[in-house]
Formats: sequence, structure tokens, C-alpha cells
Amino acid sequence: MGKNGAIVIVGTFDSKGEEHLFLKKAIEGKGLPTLTINVGTGGPSPFPADLDLYRAVIKGNAALSGDRDAAIRTVLSEARRRIREFHDRGRVRGIISAGGSTGTHLGTGIMRALPMGIPKVMVSTVASRDMSVIVGTRDITMMHTVVDLLGVNSISGGVLDRAAAAVCAMARAAWRPRTRKKRIALTMFGFITKAAETVRRELEKRDYEVIAFHANGTGGTAMEELAAQGLFEGILDLATHELADELMGGYCRGIGPQRLRPVPGENPVPRLVVPGGLDCAVLEFTRDAVPDAYRDRKVFFYDFRSAVRLSEEETRFLARQLAQKLGRGAGHTKVLIPERGWSEADREGGPLYDPATGASFSAELRRELDPGIEVRAADLHINDPAFAVLAARLMDGMVRDATSP
Repeated sequence: MGKNGAIVIVGTFDSKGEEHLFLKKAIEGKGLPTLTINVGTGGPSPFPADLDLYRAVIKGNAALSGDRDAAIRTVLSEARRRIREFHDRGRVRGIISAGGSTGTHLGTGIMRALPMGIPKVMVSTVASRDMSVIVGTRDITMMHTVVDLLGVNSISGGVLDRAAAAVCAMARAAWRPRTRKKRIALTMFGFITKAAETVRRELEKRDYEVIAFHANGTGGTAMEELAAQGLFEGILDLATHELADELMGGYCRGIGPQRLRPVPGENPVPRLVVPGGLDCAVLEFTRDAVPDAYRDRKVFFYDFRSAVRLSEEETRFLARQLAQKLGRGAGHTKVLIPERGWSEADREGGPLYDPATGASFSAELRRELDPGIEVRAADLHINDPAFAVLAARLMDGMVRDATSP
């Protein structure tokens, strides 16, 4: 982040010019410079903008002036290209936008072109809706306007001024870690929290920094994206539960196609894969409303969700899918399977315990997996401390092998 960069104000100035001009004055009044970008497709900015993409790409273009969808796509693509250029030249210290549905689509679409750590504030009239697609895997702060944006009044002005204060404060944040340690990405979710906590302690003893990701669909995908940016020396994929929920339409579905694929690059990131949570899919129903399709299944009931044990056929399918995703990962990928259970509920005496199905997974995975990828079985439960110690030791060895001359 460029300390001398500006706060970028981007938006549809043709329809929300008054609001964005207010943000500009508020931010400059708080002592930070601004860089304004108009992405409105209906007309030029009503005030002088540093970059007016209506004038640059829409005006005079007959093909775009009559096709709003094409105009929006073109402006979004050009704005993303320009914002990356500005960032690479150290001109971006933060970014803010305000708008309704279209403005939110454009503003967040441009924000997603910037890396993690650049403050991103979207002041939106639709922030109370499902923002999972809008925010995606980026560190975007959504601020609900509550009122609609039709000029600046005694209520909307306060909202905009607080948003300006927020992005300025974020841009001035100066915290940095004292030391830079090797980072290990760790996936986790509730049913294997004990394992994750112990793995973290064991890796920290070995002088690693552990960055945890909730395996909730978005979390695993975000981890893959950050790994592709070179942020990690190793990946301990303790929770691959997302594959089960993706298959069954469960609570933690929504993974991207890159999930569990080898990280691109000349030096692949070492990855240790564990079938954490692959015993079950988490679905939204309670013991009082069990769907007919699951009445004959093993079910673990908790809060408003329930964990359903996967069938042997579904489990073998996931083994084949995992093998296909890991591809030819010999040399930088290993699999570690806890034979006494893969989650809190999948242990002897537990509601989802089914060792035969787990054994079927292991056999199918070994059949389908690249023979160069080592598969190790441990006579332990995933939440046993000894399993976490073993996983941490294997991960440490893989990182050392990858970084040794």
C-alpha cells in the first residue's frame, strides 16, 4: 500500500455525483488526497473527475451507447485494468464507492481487482441483502446506507461522512507484525476444532505462523487465491469438508474450481491433505423436520443444522474427485488419513461413526490417485492430539524439503 497514495473514489457520478463529491470533500477534509473515477455509463461526471471513463470509452461509441449491459461490462473491465495500474504505481491507499444495485456491482467489481490489505469500503443501499457473491473472497467492508441515496441530506450525509472517516482511518492503520515467519495455511471447521488448535500449537513450536481459513466454501477458495499470490510456504488442508457440502448442496458449499488444485508456479506449494469432515454434509434442518431423503441416514443434530453421514457411493465419489483435483502432485502433495474418524461425530460411539465407509474411501483414493502421491494412514482419530502432532511434523518436513537447496 502506497503511504503517499490517494483514496480512490469510484462510482456512477452521472447518477450519484453529489454523493461522491461529498465523499471527496470529506476525505480531503480529513487530510488525505483523492483520485476520482467516474464509471457511470449514462453521462459524464458533473464535476471534474481525474478519470472519466464515460468520456474515455462510452462517448462516441455507437455500439456501447445503445447497449447498457455491454457498456457496463466495458467500463468495469477498463476500470479494473486502470485501478491495477494505479496500484502498481503506488497511487492507491484505499478505495471507496457509494451506490445502489448497479453502483454496488461496479464498485465492488473494481475493488476485487485490488489485493488484500488495501482498504475497501462500499457504501450501499443493498448491503442488507446476500452479499456473498458481491464480496466474494475479498476484504471489502460493506456499509448499509439504511436510507436511499438521492442527494445528500441530514441522514445520508452522516452515513457518507462516517464512511469517509472509516476509509481514512483504515488507510492510516500502521500495524505490522514484528517478524516475518514462514506461513502455513490451515483449513478448519467446527467439528475438527480440537485438531486445528493442536496443529496450530505444534506448528508454532516449529516457528511457523499459522493462518486459519474456515472451510465454509468461501474460506477454502480464499485460501487458494492467497496461496497463488505466494503468501504461504505450506498448506495443511485439515478440513476438506467443503467437497462434501458442494456435492450435497450443504451449508459450506460454494467452492471455486481451483479448490484443492495444485498452486500454479515453478515452485509448487507443499500441501498435506486430510479428509477432515468428509464423513458428512452439513444441511439446514433440525430433528423436528428431517427430510424424507435422510430419515434412514445417520444424523448428528446440532443448532439449526444437522450433519448427515455420506453413503458409501457418495464417499467413493469424493475419493475420485479428490484424486482428480490433486492431479499429478508427486513431490509436493501428501495425504494423511485418520482411520478412527474424520470429525467430532465420526468416532467410536459417535452418531456418524462408520469405519467401513471410511475404509472404502481410502481404497478408492489409493486406486485413483497419482501413485507418486504418498498416502499415509494413522490409527488415530482426527481430534486426537497425537494426530495433530503427526500432521504438523509431516507439514514441517514437506516445507523443509521444498525450501532446502
